[in-house]
Amino acid sequence: MTVRLIQPAATPLAVSPGKDEDRARLTCAFVNNMPDGAFDASERQFLDLLDGAGTGVIEVRRYTMPRVPRGGAVAAKIAEQYSPTAAIRQDPPDLLIVTGSNPVEPRLEDEPYWDDMVNLLTWSSEHVPSMLLSCLSAHAALTIFDGVERERLPSKCTGVFPQLVDVTHPLGAGLEPEIILPHSRTSTVPQEALRQAGYQIVIQSEGVGWSVAAREVARSNVILVQGHPEYDPSSLLREYHRDARRYVRHERVDIPRLPLHCVAPGDWEDLEKLHRAIIGDQRDPALLEAYPFDEVGARATWPWHEVAKTLYTNWLVGITKRSDRSDAR
Repeated sequence: MTVRLIQPAATPLAVSPGKDEDRARLTCAFVNNMPDGAFDASERQFLDLLDGAGTGVIEVRRYTMPRVPRGGAVAAKIAEQYSPTAAIRQDPPDLLIVTGSNPVEPRLEDEPYWDDMVNLLTWSSEHVPSMLLSCLSAHAALTIFDGVERERLPSKCTGVFPQLVDVTHPLGAGLEPEIILPHSRTSTVPQEALRQAGYQIVIQSEGVGWSVAAREVARSNVILVQGHPEYDPSSLLREYHRDARRYVRHERVDIPRLPLHCVAPGDWEDLEKLHRAIIGDQRDPALLEAYPFDEVGARATWPWHEVAKTLYTNWLVGITKRSDRSDAR
């Protein structure tokens, strides 16, 4: 795909004659609810996956929920480049992506943006052919569509884990039966609850549960993604750095969780040593300042990258086929 960003209240960007105008075109509403520290990275990660998936042109408009707390810099970017989610109804897209967000309340229904989420997903189930919902928004969909509540994990699930793929499902086409994908979350929904609600589980793990599941909801094909195929090689390490920094500064009391397999094998021993020092008797910010996070992050491996691109390609191919069938009718 060639991603073309469309600014709020703007007409579509010009397409070079004879090059892109005759290729398949999809429209996407991208709803970014990530906290300020991950806002730009999340936008880049999701749009890069769209850009690397399949062929054709996809026009993307960006949205966010107004009740997600924002600081000055991100608020300024949102004012210039994003629209409120209510504006999606003015021009229904072919597909919708909703990112996760920072969980604040024990109950999803108590999050400040809950009403906006309910309105968005309920409306989209009738007007958007397909939606891909990531992490917390996937859990929200299960509550909204199926009355299934998430469960708090004893400790954060974070790291890169082996997964099993249902290669007979269209989303699993071209994937190996065994892959790896990142996870980063504090809650889950049991696999059996998804099956009882009618979802097909496409990617799963005995250790960390399901990663990708799908079913039809009203008029929309809903893809729930509990893992994070969009992550880049250093995403988990950056999350750990953020959590550890808050811990050593006494801004949080719970001990940070070290993500499994988040760095190159040669860097793991030193990272483990740093982690033991931080959670032991050396809760010292200087330890973090001395550790070369940027250098180590640059060496981190990315073995799930092709998996993520294939997954998104399969999703977009499925949307195009649905659109072609609708046009034929």
